[in-house]
Amino acid sequence: MEINSKKLITHNGSFHADDIFACATLSLVLERAGEKFEVFRTRDEEIIKTGDYVFDVGGIYDADKNRFDHHQIGGAGKRENGIEYSSFGLVWKKFGKSICEDEEASNELDRKIVTPIDAVDNGMDIVISKYKNIYPYNADQVFLAYSPTWKESENEIEMDGIFFEQVEKAKEILKREIKVAVDDAEGKRIIIKSYEDSEDKRIIELDISFPRYLFQKTLSKFSEPLYAVYPGAIGDNWKVEAIVKDPNTFESRKPFPEAWRGFLNNDPRLKELTGVSDALFSHRTGFLITSSSKEGAIKLAQIALQS
Repeated sequence: MEINSKKLITHNGSFHADDIFACATLSLVLERAGEKFEVFRTRDEEIIKTGDYVFDVGGIYDADKNRFDHHQIGGAGKRENGIEYSSFGLVWKKFGKSICEDEEASNELDRKIVTPIDAVDNGMDIVISKYKNIYPYNADQVFLAYSPTWKESENEIEMDGIFFEQVEKAKEILKREIKVAVDDAEGKRIIIKSYEDSEDKRIIELDISFPRYLFQKTLSKFSEPLYAVYPGAIGDNWKVEAIVKDPNTFESRKPFPEAWRGFLNNDPRLKELTGVSDALFSHRTGFLITSSSKEGAIKLAQIALQS
């Protein structure tokens, strides 16, 4: 071990998503800080005492001392929703905001990735299956798939190697999810600003082609928006999309008129029916219509309001 190198310690043997992602998170934190470190897998109490960061082993939770275990009697606490913390959640609780450099992004990742992994590790069911014996394929299963089966050999060296391979994968996932969450948090703030600046809050004009899930999730939390007008990501066109009643459903608050629906490829009948000369396309379900100009898109939204 190099001088001044930080020592990260977790348990040896079998692994789960919580210790893999806890290790990945700590690795990213130290890498960004330019710190050298090594990871050790052991249950030797004397070695554990020497760790700079100890997670998922040791029987102690003390964030100030970088001890992140949850196996002790009484656990390491619960979130407000009742889901207990595992080692991943404890590490994220301390370092999530700093690694994301955005509190909203950190909270989103806690909801999306950290909390579900914590729940599974603590034996908590968070999903009710609508179909008998059919369940989502979760993160824990993705990584446990690399554990040796009963027909494969299992020794400490091999298990350590598999663990470190999975940590590298988890780091890549985290880096990408952090990028997505940070960009989404910034985008959400821009969308809210557009809503606040709109004179008619039923039609929200966006000058950026945000992902559908982002502006729908953001605008559906306000009561007024009925349509979002935004540039198409590909090609020279503008889109008008009906805002959903709830981000968990595809049901629109005010779909476009039935007579407008289902016209493809710059059909002249759509131009005639709408009275908008550059109308291009309309989805058959009534949630989306496009034009070749922003002015045309706004006009389509305004006419739809009166329908």
